[in-house]
Amino acid sequence: MAGVNKVILLGNLGRDPEVRHLDNGRAVANFSIATTEFYKNKQGERMSNTEWHNVVLWTPLAEIAEKYLKKGNQVYIEGKLTSRSYEDKDGVTKYITEVVGREMTLLGGPRPEGDYSGQNSNQSSANNQSAKPEIVDSTVEDSNEIDDLPF
Repeated sequence: MAGVNKVILLGNLGRDPEVRHLDNGRAVANFSIATTEFYKNKQGERMSNTEWHNVVLWTPLAEIAEKYLKKGNQVYIEGKLTSRSYEDKDGVTKYITEVVGREMTLLGGPRPEGDYSGQNSNQSSANNQSAKPEIVDSTVEDSNEIDDLPF
């Protein structure tokens, strides 16, 4: 039976992406994402736990990250978990686990103009406006309509 290696992260960038361009023309971006979970302890106090995840993106996602991602931005990443080792400058072998991103969605604000959304830059601004998500503020007045789903 084949295995499954899938990671889904929704978090905020801890630093600007570090992007390198390799000799073969490919780009690779490295950055960290913070994910925070909230829970109540035995005393009923709200607590939080933040985990940091190292993310690696390759061309074309690396170029998109270089152009649009900044420290603090919220981003959704889908990818796989990988582990590797390397030697530091003192010759000590280090081990690292990273998420190699295969899909990325930019969140947390207006979408910047550009090709990352799959639209050509020569399309009309009306088409670009229709691609932006609409935020609707609605409240439920009838308590029968409220459920326990977190979304």
